[in-house]
Amino acid sequence: MATSPAVPTVAAAEEQRQHRRVLQALTGLLLGMFVSMLASTVVSTSLPVIVHDLGGDQAAFTWVITATLLTTAISTPIWGKLADLFNRKLLIQIAIVIFVLATAAAGFSQDPGTLIAFRAVQGIGAGGLAALSQVIMADIISPRERGRYMGLFGAVMAVATVGGPLLGGFITDTIDWRWNFFIALPFAVAALIMMQRTLHLPARPKQKARIDYFGIVLLSTAVSLLLVWVTNAGTDYDWWSLQTVLMVGGALLAAVLFVIVELRSKEPLVPLTMFRNRTFTLAVIASISIGIAMFGTSVFLSQYMQMARGATPTEAGLMTIPMIAGLLIASIVIGGLVTKHGHWKPYLVVGGVLLIAGSYLLSTIHYDTNFVLVSLYMFLLGAGVGMTMQNLVLIVQNTAKPTEIGVASSGVTFFRSLGGTIGVSVMGAALASSATNLVAARTDVISAAVISLGEKGAAVAEQLQSGAIPNVAQLPEAVRVIFEDIYAQAIANSFLIAVPLAVISLIAIVFLPNNPLTRMTTSERVSASEADLATVSTAEGMEALTATGEVARPDAAATRSAEAGSPR
Repeated sequence: MATSPAVPTVAAAEEQRQHRRVLQALTGLLLGMFVSMLASTVVSTSLPVIVHDLGGDQAAFTWVITATLLTTAISTPIWGKLADLFNRKLLIQIAIVIFVLATAAAGFSQDPGTLIAFRAVQGIGAGGLAALSQVIMADIISPRERGRYMGLFGAVMAVATVGGPLLGGFITDTIDWRWNFFIALPFAVAALIMMQRTLHLPARPKQKARIDYFGIVLLSTAVSLLLVWVTNAGTDYDWWSLQTVLMVGGALLAAVLFVIVELRSKEPLVPLTMFRNRTFTLAVIASISIGIAMFGTSVFLSQYMQMARGATPTEAGLMTIPMIAGLLIASIVIGGLVTKHGHWKPYLVVGGVLLIAGSYLLSTIHYDTNFVLVSLYMFLLGAGVGMTMQNLVLIVQNTAKPTEIGVASSGVTFFRSLGGTIGVSVMGAALASSATNLVAARTDVISAAVISLGEKGAAVAEQLQSGAIPNVAQLPEAVRVIFEDIYAQAIANSFLIAVPLAVISLIAIVFLPNNPLTRMTTSERVSASEADLATVSTAEGMEALTATGEVARPDAAATRSAEAGSPR
């Protein structure tokens, strides 16, 4: 009787040791994620000022965002495939180096084109961090236990997403916006050192590497042509024009060839067989619209705060906190509930409903909408993203084959990034078109306001006629109010684009199979699969030997033994 209490004590001690090992492995990973998020968010509130100083227009503003999202989307499945073939720890360290060096180089930009180019390289590293962090988490934490550690990820997300814009706004207002691109360098060095010392991943069997180069080229071509067309159509050329035919036709041709190559490749970049998995297919559909809600609204909310409400970059960072608070609280609370009870689908459904509500309500805002209401709308949208974003990756990892965990995880992340990229492009194009039309419709009012300024009106007129994004906060009161109203209406119209896609996301979530979450990590599932394979191989070997007569059948031996030992 004295030994019985030792059983739970031993189990608890082993659980505590496992918890410490996971925390140790997560230290470097969390710091690496913090670096990538900080480098991205620190410039978010400063972009209107940056693009204005570099002489860029609304199309340049959109492409500064889209360039990063585009290369992130394209590189994500590539990194995911590499994660199934090579050392994952080395890959994520390479991704950090690429990301931070490109970010620092962007700080030396002298024109919008250079900034866009460095932001594109930055996206390559961001794709690696997005894909590999999910894969490595699956290596060390089971889907069921993931929620237990969501508080840590939530804390990192909160510090980076809230502190980044505030820090970036403060640097822009007090020093110079270029320093926003250099601030992540010391954190990156610390992340690399910490990751080298603390991230110890289970050994994986060596495989012969086969890279699907044709797939990479075709995927890049299809996505790039589509996004260039969406961004420039209606401004540089008509929606129905020779350029449209060439770009859309080229994108469709590249997409068809990509499917053919993937079906014939021995090691496809995106194994199309995964779409036979209902969970993966529906999660991909849901992720596309979530990417639009997450990237599109966050980008243009900052622009709304500065161009429709006259906020400084620092103030814009503070004003977007409600959305981050909704995302943070929802991800931590729901993660804990998933771990405790094992149920995930009800939370995803509620998250889908909140996405629809938040997207629609944000499409109704004006320049003078009560900020309490705007904060509520942002909170609802953030909570919807927090409930759905990570859980969609979680349930895909739960059902994917252990040998395909990299491409499965990166597949969902890829389509989420692709959705965000297309969303930002479409919303940016809609914003630019709407703002242009509204300015044209109010030309007389704007001209009268400029003339009323007297001598100051000439400088204002020159700024407005340059085609660059105006610094609304510095415009005289008579003109500023007009442009705040114009940009508020244009941004609200662009938010409306996310609503029907959020509805599609909810429908996909409703039809997701409600599979229970496993308590095994990817490494444990691989070991279990190898053990099962060894058992099957042994059984098949015995059957073969028995068939050739080299080993007597067990049932026959047992019969002879029974006969020998039985009385005659």
